[in-house]
Amino acid sequence: MPDHRIHDRAVEHSIRVRYSETDRMGIVYHANYIVWFEIGRTEFCRAAGFPYRAMEERGILILVTGVDCKFRRSAQYDDHVTIRTRMGDTGSRGLSFFYEIVMAADGTLLAEGSTRHLFVDAGKRPIAIPREIRDAFSRFVQPAP
Repeated sequence: MPDHRIHDRAVEHSIRVRYSETDRMGIVYHANYIVWFEIGRTEFCRAAGFPYRAMEERGILILVTGVDCKFRRSAQYDDHVTIRTRMGDTGSRGLSFFYEIVMAADGTLLAEGSTRHLFVDAGKRPIAIPREIRDAFSRFVQPAP
């Protein structure tokens, strides 16, 4: 993964590989890992107290501006995998998330990657990260001692 600040607090969400997520070789098709990153990000925001739906209801959208993914091992139909999501750097208008996809049973790393995001208004114009969202995420990743 790139050399960025990554917060320790992770949100984990487990899924079972569906048949439709595999290719002719019986392994998970590579694009599905990006979908799993989205699942992880959505669950992270929910756990941090600011679900996507709440942001969208306020006219706030988070655009994906970049994706990186490295594949380490293959997952197959019916494997039980865990999506581990951590928040990375936060700027004035954007932030990053980091992901690990691991086998639920033994933690074997299947893929790792990151996404970068830009906050925009309903007109898709860049905006500063709203204070209420920044504060919720900060409290979540750096809880009081």
